[in-house]
Amino acid sequence: MPGSQAPAATRALRVLRFVAAQPEPVALDRIAKAVGMPRSSAYHLINAMIAEGFITHVEDQHRYALGVAAFEVGSGYSRQAPLHRLARRPLADLVDELGESAHFAVLHGRDVYYVLEERAGHRPPLVSGVGVRLPAHLTASGRAMLASLPAAQVRALFPDAAAFVARHTDAPSTPRELTVLLAHTRRRGYATEEGDVTPGFASIAVPVLDAAGHPVAAVAVTYETARGVDADHVVRRVRRTADALTRRLGGSPPGTS
Repeated sequence: MPGSQAPAATRALRVLRFVAAQPEPVALDRIAKAVGMPRSSAYHLINAMIAEGFITHVEDQHRYALGVAAFEVGSGYSRQAPLHRLARRPLADLVDELGESAHFAVLHGRDVYYVLEERAGHRPPLVSGVGVRLPAHLTASGRAMLASLPAAQVRALFPDAAAFVARHTDAPSTPRELTVLLAHTRRRGYATEEGDVTPGFASIAVPVLDAAGHPVAAVAVTYETARGVDADHVVRRVRRTADALTRRLGGSPPGTS
């Protein structure tokens, strides 16, 4: 069925699928051509999708990218898929080896959503329990996943200072500060946070990637900073767990593709 004659829902889904498959924001003309619609029809449809949060307008480039609602749908799939079952045993092994608590989280818009937690014996409870949502830019798990997203998608999620939750820490509070932090995270291959979620606690996280290189989750370990934990050892062990899960999903761990 030609794009201009297809039901509105079908056309919207075609636009969403095309934009999601692109490595960077795309121009309106490319979208209209790809889905077989007149430019004017595509313009009105995309504006409706912007109003619902599925598409965002990257104004300085005059192009379009995925919006926050699209990430929420993708994160919902990750939560309902057997991903958490795949991660349960590796996460438990990680806790047994390190003696520190670990968790497994997915992106949900600007937040991270915790789907698994394995608490080490004789360790205090963490705020990152199953079902908890926290601002992604404050957490090691969120930073690990955001660093693996295209820059345009991060800009769509955090377009201005209003998108950031205020904290009395050194956590990023502007798009520029987040960009710098994520660039550093990409270079070293893992994310950290210390005291940005809970004073006296630090976390180390590594993303889990699917076959398309998209961050579907993150593995993280949290520990008390006063205990003098060997952070380098934690990084190696967290990375090993996350990379093993990435391979099971058909992906390539960072730095190996």
